[in-house]
Amino acid sequence: MPVARSPLPRAEADPGRRRVLAAMLGAPVLATGGLTGCTEGQAAPVETGPVELSVFWYGGAKRAELTERVLRLYTDRNPRVGFRVTWQGAGGYYDRLATQAAGGNVPDLIQLDDSMLTEYARREIVLDLSGYVADHRLDLRTLPQGLVRYGQVDGRTVGVAAAQTAAAVVYDRTLLRRLRLPEPNTGMSWAEYVAWARRVTRASEGRVAGTMDPSGDYRALWLWLRGQGGEFYRGRQLGFDADALVEWFDLWRRARSSRATPSAALVEQADGGEPTQQLMVTGATAASFAWSHQLPELQRLTDAELGLAAMPGPPEAQWHRASMYWAAFRGTRHPDLVADVINFLTGNGEAGSALGHERGLSPSLAVRSYVEGNITEPAQRRAAALGTALAARLGPAPSPPPQGHLRVRALLLEAAESIRGGRTGPRAATTRFMAQADAALAG
Repeated sequence: MPVARSPLPRAEADPGRRRVLAAMLGAPVLATGGLTGCTEGQAAPVETGPVELSVFWYGGAKRAELTERVLRLYTDRNPRVGFRVTWQGAGGYYDRLATQAAGGNVPDLIQLDDSMLTEYARREIVLDLSGYVADHRLDLRTLPQGLVRYGQVDGRTVGVAAAQTAAAVVYDRTLLRRLRLPEPNTGMSWAEYVAWARRVTRASEGRVAGTMDPSGDYRALWLWLRGQGGEFYRGRQLGFDADALVEWFDLWRRARSSRATPSAALVEQADGGEPTQQLMVTGATAASFAWSHQLPELQRLTDAELGLAAMPGPPEAQWHRASMYWAAFRGTRHPDLVADVINFLTGNGEAGSALGHERGLSPSLAVRSYVEGNITEPAQRRAAALGTALAARLGPAPSPPPQGHLRVRALLLEAAESIRGGRTGPRAATTRFMAQADAALAG
Protein backbone atom coordinates (compact mmCIF):
# COMPACT_ATOMS: atom_id res chain seq x y z
CA MET A 1 0.00 0.00 0.00
CA PRO A 2 1.23 3.55 -0.67
CA VAL A 3 2.53 5.33 2.39
CA ALA A 4 1.47 8.96 2.41
CA ARG A 5 3.12 11.34 4.82
CA SER A 6 2.02 14.71 6.06
CA PRO A 7 4.17 17.58 4.78
CA LEU A 8 7.73 17.30 6.02
CA PRO A 9 8.41 19.77 8.84
CA ARG A 10 10.43 22.81 7.94
CA ALA A 11 13.37 22.70 10.31
CA GLU A 12 14.82 26.04 11.33
CA ALA A 13 17.88 26.83 9.26
CA ASP A 14 21.16 27.88 10.84
CA PRO A 15 21.50 31.57 9.84
CA GLY A 16 25.17 31.00 9.08
CA ARG A 17 24.38 28.19 6.61
CA ARG A 18 20.89 29.12 5.44
CA ARG A 19 20.15 28.67 1.75
CA VAL A 20 17.05 30.54 0.63
CA LEU A 21 15.38 31.20 -2.64
CA ALA A 22 17.17 34.03 -4.40
CA ALA A 23 13.92 35.79 -5.13
CA MET A 24 13.22 36.01 -1.42
CA LEU A 25 16.55 37.09 0.01
CA GLY A 26 18.60 37.87 -3.07
CA ALA A 27 21.24 35.23 -2.34
CA PRO A 28 22.44 32.29 -4.46
CA VAL A 29 22.11 28.71 -3.33
CA LEU A 30 25.75 27.88 -2.64
CA ALA A 31 27.56 24.58 -2.50
CA THR A 32 28.01 22.27 0.45
CA GLY A 33 31.67 21.32 0.48
CA GLY A 34 31.95 22.86 -2.98
CA LEU A 35 29.23 20.60 -4.37
CA THR A 36 26.12 22.44 -5.28
CA GLY A 37 22.43 22.11 -5.85
CA CYS A 38 22.83 25.17 -8.07
CA THR A 39 26.00 26.31 -9.79
CA GLU A 40 28.02 28.90 -7.92
CA GLY A 41 26.64 32.39 -8.18
CA GLN A 42 23.46 31.21 -9.87
CA ALA A 43 20.13 32.21 -8.40
CA ALA A 44 17.67 29.57 -7.34
CA PRO A 45 14.25 29.61 -8.99
CA VAL A 46 11.92 32.53 -8.42
CA GLU A 47 8.85 31.80 -6.29
CA THR A 48 6.60 34.44 -4.72
CA GLY A 49 5.42 32.50 -1.67
CA PRO A 50 5.42 29.23 0.21
CA VAL A 51 5.39 26.16 -2.04
CA GLU A 52 4.62 22.54 -1.28
CA LEU A 53 5.90 20.01 -3.84
CA SER A 54 4.53 16.48 -4.05
CA VAL A 55 7.06 13.65 -4.39
CA PHE A 56 6.38 9.97 -5.14
CA TRP A 57 8.83 7.06 -5.27
CA TYR A 58 9.00 3.31 -4.79
CA GLY A 59 11.20 1.44 -2.37
CA GLY A 60 11.38 0.29 1.22
CA ALA A 61 11.33 2.03 4.57
CA LYS A 62 15.09 2.68 4.55
CA ARG A 63 14.87 4.50 1.21
CA ALA A 64 11.96 6.54 2.54
CA GLU A 65 13.88 7.51 5.67
CA LEU A 66 16.93 8.69 3.72
CA THR A 67 14.96 10.46 0.99
CA GLU A 68 12.87 12.36 3.51
CA ARG A 69 16.03 13.34 5.37
CA VAL A 70 17.48 14.85 2.19
CA LEU A 71 14.26 16.69 1.35
CA ARG A 72 14.44 18.23 4.83
CA LEU A 73 17.97 19.39 4.02
CA TYR A 74 16.58 21.18 0.98
CA THR A 75 13.94 22.83 3.15
CA ASP A 76 16.62 23.87 5.64
CA ARG A 77 18.20 25.85 2.83
CA ASN A 78 14.93 27.00 1.30
CA PRO A 79 12.54 27.47 4.22
CA ARG A 80 9.56 28.39 2.07
CA VAL A 81 9.69 25.08 0.20
CA GLY A 82 8.04 22.03 1.77
CA PHE A 83 7.29 18.53 0.52
CA ARG A 84 4.34 16.16 0.60
CA VAL A 85 5.76 12.68 0.16
CA THR A 86 4.23 9.34 -0.79
CA TRP A 87 6.07 6.08 -1.28
CA GLN A 88 5.32 2.40 -1.69
CA GLY A 89 6.86 -0.89 -2.77
CA ALA A 90 7.63 -1.46 -6.43
CA GLY A 91 4.58 -3.68 -6.91
CA GLY A 92 1.68 -1.59 -8.18
CA TYR A 93 3.73 1.60 -8.36
CA TYR A 94 3.26 2.13 -12.08
CA ASP A 95 -0.40 1.19 -11.89
CA ARG A 96 -0.86 4.02 -9.42
CA LEU A 97 1.14 6.43 -11.57
CA ALA A 98 -0.96 5.48 -14.61
CA THR A 99 -4.12 6.27 -12.68
CA GLN A 100 -2.68 9.62 -11.63
CA ALA A 101 -1.61 10.37 -15.20
CA ALA A 102 -5.09 9.61 -16.51
CA GLY A 103 -6.46 12.17 -14.07
CA GLY A 104 -3.73 14.73 -14.79
CA ASN A 105 -2.61 14.78 -11.17
CA VAL A 106 0.85 13.20 -11.27
CA PRO A 107 3.08 14.37 -8.37
CA ASP A 108 5.52 17.16 -9.14
CA LEU A 109 8.57 14.91 -8.73
CA ILE A 110 8.52 11.17 -9.44
CA GLN A 111 10.91 8.25 -9.51
CA LEU A 112 11.05 6.16 -12.69
CA ASP A 113 13.21 3.31 -13.92
CA ASP A 114 14.44 2.64 -17.44
CA SER A 115 11.52 0.35 -18.18
CA MET A 116 9.14 3.31 -18.27
CA LEU A 117 11.22 6.40 -19.04
CA THR A 118 10.68 6.30 -22.81
CA GLU A 119 6.96 5.63 -22.52
CA TYR A 120 6.43 8.49 -20.08
CA ALA A 121 8.48 10.82 -22.29
CA ARG A 122 6.60 9.99 -25.48
CA ARG A 123 3.25 10.23 -23.76
CA GLU A 124 4.40 13.69 -22.58
CA ILE A 125 3.82 12.88 -18.93
CA VAL A 126 7.31 14.00 -17.89
CA LEU A 127 8.89 17.39 -18.41
CA ASP A 128 11.60 18.04 -20.98
CA LEU A 129 14.52 19.18 -18.82
CA SER A 130 16.86 20.00 -21.72
CA GLY A 131 16.64 23.76 -21.25
CA TYR A 132 17.66 23.47 -17.61
CA VAL A 133 20.60 21.28 -18.61
CA ALA A 134 21.68 23.66 -21.36
CA ASP A 135 22.07 26.65 -19.02
CA HIS A 136 23.27 24.49 -16.08
CA ARG A 137 20.37 25.28 -13.79
CA LEU A 138 20.30 21.48 -13.79
CA ASP A 139 24.02 20.87 -13.77
CA LEU A 140 24.99 17.49 -15.20
CA ARG A 141 28.59 18.36 -15.95
CA THR A 142 29.92 16.12 -13.17
CA LEU A 143 27.94 13.07 -14.35
CA PRO A 144 29.55 10.53 -16.69
CA GLN A 145 28.37 11.31 -20.21
CA GLY A 146 27.02 7.79 -20.60
CA LEU A 147 24.82 8.32 -17.55
CA VAL A 148 23.56 11.62 -18.97
CA ARG A 149 22.78 9.92 -22.27
CA TYR A 150 20.86 7.17 -20.51
CA GLY A 151 18.36 9.80 -19.36
CA GLN A 152 17.68 11.10 -22.87
CA VAL A 153 14.80 10.13 -25.13
CA ASP A 154 14.74 11.45 -28.70
CA GLY A 155 17.61 13.77 -27.81
CA ARG A 156 15.77 15.33 -24.86
CA THR A 157 16.77 14.99 -21.22
CA VAL A 158 13.64 13.67 -19.55
CA GLY A 159 15.16 12.03 -16.48
CA VAL A 160 18.26 12.46 -14.36
CA ALA A 161 19.87 9.40 -12.83
CA ALA A 162 19.12 9.24 -9.13
CA ALA A 163 22.08 6.86 -8.83
CA GLN A 164 24.21 4.45 -10.85
CA THR A 165 24.20 0.68 -10.53
CA ALA A 166 25.56 -2.42 -12.25
CA ALA A 167 24.17 -5.87 -12.99
CA ALA A 168 25.96 -8.19 -10.61
CA VAL A 169 26.48 -11.68 -9.25
CA VAL A 170 25.80 -11.83 -5.51
CA TYR A 171 27.32 -14.90 -3.88
CA ASP A 172 27.60 -16.62 -0.51
CA ARG A 173 31.19 -16.15 0.64
CA THR A 174 30.63 -18.16 3.80
CA LEU A 175 29.47 -21.21 1.84
CA LEU A 176 32.31 -21.01 -0.66
CA ARG A 177 34.88 -20.88 2.12
CA ARG A 178 33.31 -23.95 3.70
CA LEU A 179 33.42 -25.76 0.36
CA ARG A 180 36.97 -24.47 -0.29
CA LEU A 181 35.97 -23.12 -3.68
CA PRO A 182 37.04 -19.89 -5.38
CA GLU A 183 34.72 -16.91 -5.60
CA PRO A 184 33.32 -15.85 -8.98
CA ASN A 185 35.16 -12.85 -10.34
CA THR A 186 34.51 -9.89 -12.60
CA GLY A 187 35.51 -10.69 -16.17
CA MET A 188 34.88 -14.44 -16.16
CA SER A 189 33.08 -15.65 -19.27
CA TRP A 190 29.58 -17.10 -19.19
CA ALA A 191 31.01 -20.56 -19.93
CA GLU A 192 33.47 -20.19 -17.04
CA TYR A 193 30.69 -19.09 -14.76
CA VAL A 194 28.51 -22.11 -15.59
CA ALA A 195 31.52 -24.40 -15.06
CA TRP A 196 32.13 -22.75 -11.66
CA ALA A 197 28.47 -23.30 -10.73
CA ARG A 198 28.75 -27.00 -11.60
CA ARG A 199 31.72 -27.28 -9.25
CA VAL A 200 29.68 -25.77 -6.43
CA THR A 201 26.84 -28.24 -6.93
CA ARG A 202 29.25 -31.19 -6.93
CA ALA A 203 31.24 -29.94 -3.93
CA SER A 204 28.04 -29.53 -1.91
CA GLU A 205 26.92 -33.02 -2.97
CA GLY A 206 23.82 -31.51 -4.53
CA ARG A 207 22.58 -29.80 -1.38
CA VAL A 208 23.14 -26.36 -2.94
CA ALA A 209 23.07 -25.54 -6.66
CA GLY A 210 25.74 -23.26 -8.02
CA THR A 211 23.65 -20.47 -9.51
CA MET A 212 20.25 -19.04 -10.18
CA ASP A 213 19.07 -19.69 -13.76
CA PRO A 214 18.95 -16.25 -15.47
CA SER A 215 17.57 -17.44 -18.81
CA GLY A 216 14.50 -15.23 -18.30
CA ASP A 217 16.45 -12.28 -16.91
CA TYR A 218 16.60 -9.50 -19.51
CA ARG A 219 19.66 -7.96 -17.80
CA ALA A 220 21.68 -11.13 -18.25
CA LEU A 221 20.58 -11.61 -21.86
CA TRP A 222 21.33 -7.97 -22.66
CA LEU A 223 24.88 -8.25 -21.31
CA TRP A 224 25.42 -11.60 -23.03
CA LEU A 225 24.38 -10.00 -26.34
CA ARG A 226 26.61 -6.96 -25.83
CA GLY A 227 29.52 -9.22 -24.97
CA GLN A 228 29.21 -10.62 -28.48
CA GLY A 229 28.90 -7.24 -30.15
CA GLY A 230 25.09 -7.26 -30.20
CA GLU A 231 22.34 -5.25 -28.53
CA PHE A 232 18.96 -5.95 -26.98
CA TYR A 233 17.32 -3.17 -28.99
CA ARG A 234 18.00 -1.30 -32.18
CA GLY A 235 15.76 1.72 -32.01
CA ARG A 236 12.21 0.47 -31.54
CA GLN A 237 13.01 -3.08 -32.63
CA LEU A 238 14.72 -6.08 -31.10
CA GLY A 239 18.45 -5.99 -31.73
CA PHE A 240 18.91 -9.78 -31.99
CA ASP A 241 17.53 -12.58 -34.11
CA ALA A 242 15.95 -15.91 -33.24
CA ASP A 243 19.19 -17.87 -33.55
CA ALA A 244 20.86 -15.72 -30.87
CA LEU A 245 17.99 -16.27 -28.44
CA VAL A 246 17.96 -20.03 -29.07
CA GLU A 247 21.69 -20.07 -28.32
CA TRP A 248 21.03 -18.25 -25.04
CA PHE A 249 18.29 -20.66 -24.02
CA ASP A 250 20.49 -23.63 -24.97
CA LEU A 251 23.29 -22.34 -22.74
CA TRP A 252 20.99 -22.58 -19.73
CA ARG A 253 19.38 -25.83 -20.84
CA ARG A 254 22.84 -27.40 -20.72
CA ALA A 255 23.50 -25.75 -17.33
CA ARG A 256 20.32 -27.30 -15.95
CA SER A 257 21.16 -30.74 -17.31
CA SER A 258 24.54 -30.58 -15.53
CA ARG A 259 22.83 -29.42 -12.32
CA ALA A 260 24.59 -26.07 -12.27
CA THR A 261 21.15 -24.57 -11.54
CA PRO A 262 18.32 -25.76 -9.26
CA SER A 263 14.92 -27.10 -10.22
CA ALA A 264 12.50 -25.07 -12.35
CA ALA A 265 10.12 -24.76 -9.40
CA LEU A 266 12.77 -23.13 -7.22
CA VAL A 267 13.88 -20.81 -10.00
CA GLU A 268 10.33 -19.64 -10.63
CA GLN A 269 10.02 -18.65 -6.97
CA ALA A 270 12.86 -16.19 -7.50
CA ASP A 271 11.99 -14.98 -11.00
CA GLY A 272 10.10 -11.96 -9.71
CA GLY A 273 13.26 -10.46 -8.25
CA GLU A 274 11.87 -10.06 -4.73
CA PRO A 275 14.94 -9.87 -2.44
CA THR A 276 13.52 -12.25 0.17
CA GLN A 277 13.02 -14.89 -2.54
CA GLN A 278 16.55 -14.70 -3.95
CA LEU A 279 17.85 -18.27 -4.00
CA MET A 280 21.18 -17.23 -2.56
CA VAL A 281 19.29 -15.72 0.40
CA THR A 282 17.10 -18.81 0.89
CA GLY A 283 20.13 -21.10 0.66
CA ALA A 284 19.11 -22.88 -2.53
CA THR A 285 22.07 -21.57 -4.55
CA ALA A 286 25.53 -20.20 -3.92
CA ALA A 287 24.97 -17.26 -6.27
CA SER A 288 22.22 -15.19 -7.78
CA PHE A 289 21.82 -12.05 -9.88
CA ALA A 290 20.84 -8.60 -8.67
CA TRP A 291 21.64 -4.92 -9.04
CA SER A 292 24.81 -4.01 -7.19
CA HIS A 293 23.01 -1.41 -5.06
CA GLN A 294 20.76 -4.16 -3.67
CA LEU A 295 23.67 -5.84 -1.86
CA PRO A 296 23.07 -4.09 1.50
CA GLU A 297 19.41 -5.12 1.50
CA LEU A 298 20.29 -8.70 0.57
CA GLN A 299 22.99 -8.80 3.24
CA ARG A 300 20.43 -7.87 5.88
CA LEU A 301 18.40 -10.95 4.91
CA THR A 302 21.09 -13.54 5.65
CA ASP A 303 23.71 -14.34 8.28
CA ALA A 304 26.15 -15.43 5.58
CA GLU A 305 28.73 -12.96 4.33
CA LEU A 306 27.88 -11.96 0.77
CA GLY A 307 30.29 -11.06 -2.00
CA LEU A 308 29.76 -9.17 -5.25
CA ALA A 309 31.14 -9.38 -8.77
CA ALA A 310 29.99 -8.04 -12.11
CA MET A 311 27.80 -10.29 -14.19
CA PRO A 312 29.81 -12.67 -16.40
CA GLY A 313 31.19 -11.49 -19.70
CA PRO A 314 33.48 -8.60 -20.54
CA PRO A 315 33.02 -5.56 -18.25
CA GLU A 316 32.83 -3.46 -21.41
CA ALA A 317 29.39 -4.98 -22.03
CA GLN A 318 28.12 -2.98 -19.05
CA TRP A 319 27.47 0.75 -19.24
CA HIS A 320 26.82 3.75 -17.00
CA ARG A 321 23.41 2.56 -15.96
CA ALA A 322 20.87 4.51 -13.95
CA SER A 323 19.37 2.45 -11.16
CA MET A 324 16.40 4.82 -11.41
CA TYR A 325 15.67 8.41 -12.39
CA TRP A 326 14.19 11.56 -10.98
CA ALA A 327 11.71 13.11 -13.40
CA ALA A 328 9.37 16.09 -13.26
CA PHE A 329 5.67 16.02 -14.11
CA ARG A 330 5.06 17.98 -17.30
CA GLY A 331 2.04 19.64 -15.69
CA THR A 332 3.78 20.83 -12.54
CA ARG A 333 3.08 24.44 -11.61
CA HIS A 334 6.65 24.80 -10.34
CA PRO A 335 8.97 23.46 -13.06
CA ASP A 336 11.94 25.67 -12.15
CA LEU A 337 11.75 24.65 -8.53
CA VAL A 338 11.37 20.93 -9.31
CA ALA A 339 14.44 21.12 -11.55
CA ASP A 340 16.34 22.75 -8.68
CA VAL A 341 15.30 19.97 -6.31
CA ILE A 342 16.53 17.35 -8.81
CA ASN A 343 19.78 19.30 -9.00
CA PHE A 344 20.10 19.16 -5.22
CA LEU A 345 19.26 15.45 -4.98
CA THR A 346 21.81 14.48 -7.62
CA GLY A 347 24.59 17.04 -7.28
CA ASN A 348 24.87 18.21 -3.68
CA GLY A 349 27.58 16.76 -1.44
CA GLU A 350 25.60 16.83 1.79
CA ALA A 351 22.60 15.25 0.05
CA GLY A 352 24.86 12.56 -1.38
CA SER A 353 26.29 11.81 2.05
CA ALA A 354 22.81 11.44 3.53
CA LEU A 355 21.53 9.19 0.73
CA GLY A 356 24.57 6.93 0.84
CA HIS A 357 24.38 3.95 -1.51
CA GLU A 358 20.68 3.13 -1.01
CA ARG A 359 19.82 3.75 -4.66
CA GLY A 360 23.37 3.11 -5.85
CA LEU A 361 26.45 5.23 -6.47
CA SER A 362 25.81 8.96 -6.57
CA PRO A 363 25.36 9.97 -10.22
CA SER A 364 27.85 12.81 -9.78
CA LEU A 365 31.52 11.87 -9.86
CA ALA A 366 32.30 14.88 -7.67
CA VAL A 367 29.77 13.78 -5.05
CA ARG A 368 31.11 10.22 -5.13
CA SER A 369 34.55 11.53 -4.29
CA TYR A 370 33.12 13.76 -1.58
CA VAL A 371 31.19 10.99 0.20
CA GLU A 372 33.58 8.09 -0.39
CA GLY A 373 35.09 8.19 3.08
CA ASN A 374 31.68 8.43 4.73
CA ILE A 375 30.48 4.98 3.63
CA THR A 376 30.95 2.71 6.65
CA GLU A 377 28.52 -0.19 6.09
CA PRO A 378 30.59 -3.12 4.71
CA ALA A 379 28.00 -4.14 2.11
CA GLN A 380 27.71 -0.57 0.85
CA ARG A 381 31.48 -0.37 0.62
CA ARG A 382 31.62 -3.58 -1.43
CA ALA A 383 28.95 -2.28 -3.79
CA ALA A 384 30.75 1.05 -4.16
CA ALA A 385 34.05 -0.76 -4.77
CA LEU A 386 32.53 -2.72 -7.66
CA GLY A 387 31.28 0.51 -9.21
CA THR A 388 34.72 2.06 -8.89
CA ALA A 389 36.42 -1.01 -10.37
CA LEU A 390 34.10 -1.00 -13.38
CA ALA A 391 34.16 2.76 -13.98
CA ALA A 392 37.05 2.90 -16.45
CA ARG A 393 35.97 -0.23 -18.34
CA LEU A 394 32.32 0.48 -19.14
CA GLY A 395 31.14 0.48 -22.72
CA PRO A 396 28.98 3.07 -24.50
CA ALA A 397 25.49 3.53 -23.14
CA PRO A 398 22.58 2.55 -25.36
CA SER A 399 19.40 4.58 -25.47
CA PRO A 400 16.91 3.82 -22.70
CA PRO A 401 14.65 0.90 -23.65
CA PRO A 402 11.80 1.73 -26.03
CA GLN A 403 8.09 1.71 -25.31
CA GLY A 404 6.94 -1.85 -24.82
CA HIS A 405 10.05 -2.88 -22.89
CA LEU A 406 8.10 -3.90 -19.80
CA ARG A 407 6.00 -6.26 -21.91
CA VAL A 408 9.11 -7.63 -23.66
CA ARG A 409 10.65 -8.40 -20.25
CA ALA A 410 7.53 -10.32 -19.24
CA LEU A 411 7.49 -12.24 -22.53
CA LEU A 412 11.14 -13.27 -22.12
CA LEU A 413 10.40 -14.59 -18.66
CA GLU A 414 7.35 -16.51 -19.92
CA ALA A 415 9.44 -18.10 -22.68
CA ALA A 416 12.21 -19.12 -20.25
CA GLU A 417 9.74 -20.59 -17.78
CA SER A 418 7.98 -22.59 -20.49
CA ILE A 419 11.33 -24.10 -21.52
CA ARG A 420 12.43 -24.83 -17.96
CA GLY A 421 9.09 -26.46 -17.22
CA GLY A 422 9.35 -28.68 -20.30
CA ARG A 423 6.21 -27.22 -21.87
CA THR A 424 8.02 -25.84 -24.92
CA GLY A 425 11.34 -26.36 -26.67
CA PRO A 426 13.83 -23.48 -27.14
CA ARG A 427 13.05 -23.00 -30.83
CA ALA A 428 9.27 -22.94 -30.41
CA ALA A 429 9.47 -20.66 -27.39
CA THR A 430 11.78 -18.33 -29.30
CA THR A 431 9.48 -18.15 -32.32
CA ARG A 432 6.56 -17.22 -30.11
CA PHE A 433 8.60 -14.67 -28.16
CA MET A 434 9.92 -12.93 -31.28
CA ALA A 435 6.43 -12.48 -32.73
CA GLN A 436 4.90 -11.23 -29.50
CA ALA A 437 7.84 -8.95 -28.70
CA ASP A 438 7.69 -7.37 -32.16
CA ALA A 439 3.99 -6.69 -31.64
CA ALA A 440 4.62 -5.16 -28.20
CA LEU A 441 7.27 -2.81 -29.58
CA ALA A 442 5.11 -1.79 -32.54
CA GLY A 443 2.09 -1.01 -30.37
